[in-house]
Amino acid sequence: MNRKISVIGAGNVGASCAQYLAEANLADVVMVDILEGMPQGKALDLTQAGPIRGYNCRVSGTNDYKDIKDSDLVVVTAGLARKPGMSREDLLKMNAEIVETAAKNIKKFAPKSFVVVVSNPLDIMTYHLQKVTGFPSNRVCGQAGVLDSTRFRTFVAMELGVAMADIQAMVLGGHGDTMVPLPRYTTVAGVPIGELIDKDRIKEISERTRNGGGEIVKLLKTGSAYYAPAAATVQMVRSILTDEKRLVPASAFLTGQYGISDLYIGVPVVLGAGGVEKIIELKLNKSELSELQKSAETYKGVLKELGY
Repeated sequence: MNRKISVIGAGNVGASCAQYLAEANLADVVMVDILEGMPQGKALDLTQAGPIRGYNCRVSGTNDYKDIKDSDLVVVTAGLARKPGMSREDLLKMNAEIVETAAKNIKKFAPKSFVVVVSNPLDIMTYHLQKVTGFPSNRVCGQAGVLDSTRFRTFVAMELGVAMADIQAMVLGGHGDTMVPLPRYTTVAGVPIGELIDKDRIKEISERTRNGGGEIVKLLKTGSAYYAPAAATVQMVRSILTDEKRLVPASAFLTGQYGISDLYIGVPVVLGAGGVEKIIELKLNKSELSELQKSAETYKGVLKELGY
């Protein structure tokens, strides 16, 4: 029997996830959405691309949560997208209800699954889903750090005119304006970017990374980014399902690491068959640690609004 991945939410991010998952031939894919016919139509369309794109997995769409039964892994993308001028936190109450419904159904129909959360505000929704499901925290993580880091990698590559694949980057903290790009841990083929780009320019690139999602929202005018978020999500899914043990930044539950407790926030983790198998504590300098803890404080305040 094939492995099974369910994607909750068949909008732009969810459908792009389904496409990349199918093309990776990782598992059969089920897309769930409340809009009748929409996930079924997208699934049929993706299925018909299979002979050309070279995948044999089944892609199906449904409006019924029972079809996620026995999923090995669930990706939660459901929620409202940001509109221009709207912060991720503005989405809080509306998306909390949507994620809570998803969480209850995941607990009911896929109680042994791993869950990767993509819904915004990301770190808050990941915490909320983990509390509602009651799943062990290693089985629930949030996708943000991979996306933020890949944006940083992209902007560094554009600045230097070098291959994107040669750049490794690390961005920690919450998935929002308080994220913490780490230039000290960002390299081009092993060379620290501080040796290739001057300090002021690195600051500007870091700032553009912080506003990376907002920049796309402004350009699109209706909706937000989806290709890169979906690609980042699939990298995490692959690492869990194939036990790759990739070291990536992800929203994980902290129990004292970096001086932060009882909170989901972006930190370096090892993703493998056990989900979040390890949280890596980098040796941050005072400024970096202060920024990370400040980011955490922002989210602790937001969680209170949800009654935590």
